[in-house]
Amino acid sequence: MAEHADRLARFRPASGMDTPRFSGVPSFMRLPVLDPEVAPGAIEIGLIGIPFDGATTNRPGARFGPRGVREASTGTRAVNHATGIAPYALAACADLGDVPVNPVDVAETVRRIEAFHAPLVTAGIVPLSVGGDHLLTYPVLRALGAGQPLGLIHIDAHSDTDDGQYGGSRLTHGTPFRRAVEDGVLDPRRCVQIGIRGSLDAADERAWALAQGIRIVEMEEVCARGLPEVAAEARAIVGAAPAYLSFDIDALDPAFAPGTGTPEIGGFSTREALHLLRSFRGVDWAGADLVEVAPPLDPSGITAITGGALLFEILCLLAEAVARRRG
Repeated sequence: MAEHADRLARFRPASGMDTPRFSGVPSFMRLPVLDPEVAPGAIEIGLIGIPFDGATTNRPGARFGPRGVREASTGTRAVNHATGIAPYALAACADLGDVPVNPVDVAETVRRIEAFHAPLVTAGIVPLSVGGDHLLTYPVLRALGAGQPLGLIHIDAHSDTDDGQYGGSRLTHGTPFRRAVEDGVLDPRRCVQIGIRGSLDAADERAWALAQGIRIVEMEEVCARGLPEVAAEARAIVGAAPAYLSFDIDALDPAFAPGTGTPEIGGFSTREALHLLRSFRGVDWAGADLVEVAPPLDPSGITAITGGALLFEILCLLAEAVARRRG
């Protein structure tokens, strides 16, 4: 216990009471920046940037998401006022820098993302990745689900279970969950997608996902049933086994998050997103990501600020899960 207490003391954010939040080199939550090669044995949660949007099919800009969210997240503090969770008192956390992506080669970047995450997973480090476009979730799931297929709670405007686009390309930000199910790293019967909405390319666009057993809760159903009931069903679907959380910023209405590649009106408010995330306490989280924040598409900066706040909420969920597993 003393050794773990010493570790927690080393890996926590710089306090805004000691140095101004606008000073220094920005990192996620003002956490220490650690070389991934020395992370095993030192930390329990690693925050990782994946600055890649080469699989985007609409508006680019999410490659700047990790940088924008890092800057915005320097305003977060140590304790969640609503849940009382103090993540840095529960788990040793650090910013592990960025995956060295190849900006002009999608397949090579997918390989690099998996290779970056695999040793962290082997070491028992829980990854919290920030994109970047949504394709990044696929290689992360390949690393995390190699030994056991994961469950999934996916909050998004889009199902991202397409088969391919633009000449049959199988690796786009619209295909990650289909590829993960096909590779056996994601259990479709333990997958739920919340907030799905928007026009379709074809009437049967979601037929494949539904046939695999993925539960799709469209936005109209969320409105009709309410967040508590939908969240309870999602927790029941993923059950007690390890699960992954993926939050696409376009789940929010563009009035709250305009800086994203494929905005869809009729989405969640920021307040609703906070309540939804807090409803997922108790899930055995193996990892998570926040994707599709595109700062160049939002000169106001509000999307990055929102991304930083949501990232803290997700970190709280992961820290609680880590502490439970530690016992």
